[in-house]
Amino acid sequence: MKTALNLQVTIDQNSGFCFGVVYAIEMAEDILEEEGKLYCLGDIVHNDEEVRRLVDKGLIIINHEEFDKLHDCKLLIRAHGEPASTYKRALENNIELIDASCPVVLKLQNRIKNTYDKNEPVFIYGKHGHAEVIGLSAQTNDNALVFEKLEEIDLQNLPGKISLFSQTTKSTNSFYHIAKTLEENGAQVDINDTICRQVSNRDKDLRIFASKFDKIVFVSGKKSSNGKVLFNVCKETNPQTLFVSDLTDIHTEDFHSGESIGICGATSTPMWLMEQVREKLINL
Repeated sequence: MKTALNLQVTIDQNSGFCFGVVYAIEMAEDILEEEGKLYCLGDIVHNDEEVRRLVDKGLIIINHEEFDKLHDCKLLIRAHGEPASTYKRALENNIELIDASCPVVLKLQNRIKNTYDKNEPVFIYGKHGHAEVIGLSAQTNDNALVFEKLEEIDLQNLPGKISLFSQTTKSTNSFYHIAKTLEENGAQVDINDTICRQVSNRDKDLRIFASKFDKIVFVSGKKSSNGKVLFNVCKETNPQTLFVSDLTDIHTEDFHSGESIGICGATSTPMWLMEQVREKLINL
């Protein structure tokens, strides 16, 4: 006979979707409710469970190659933003764009373009191939130096002046460490802290939250850059932190009777999924 573990489970109420993702999903849901069909360029959010829920409602996820062949329809631009070439192609193919680009990302795109137009070297700290970073690099005709790690930069041959930018969901600590290293190697660095504060403030909040429990269950999609950053924040604070992308990642043997468990997640993690995780843990 199975013995209940009687886990004490609490969800972090500050976790869950950032406003950019909420905005994109609400726009998608409104159109799907009216029309039952909507194309979306790339995953609307880096969470497979939420994508599956919206696909069931009629959302059709396509890539750029499929987009090029699309005509006479509605298409959602997700919060990550897109390069100007996407808007040009949509105009040519009579595609009505539902633009849910995050205002923070749009502002960043504009700042990078203005900097590049002044012929200043642009360095972008971001994940290679990430949708947001592709859109940012496009503002420089892909002439920016995009890097994920300092090892990718030739520190011995830096330009005299650098304009440093960051993907909006990167760690502020890492960003300022990079800026300091570039300065120590002789470059004059124009530091453009373009990290979303709704994301970066979670760093401090999560450290406080993670310290209160025996174990932390961090819920996130495996493709979420922000999820990887915030998971590591929790892990640094509380080594007893588990990464969970769906309910199948929860195993009874990972928990002990009477433990206090804190559940938190990325800016791309839906609250309904964290609630499902809580329900499963309570019933272990």
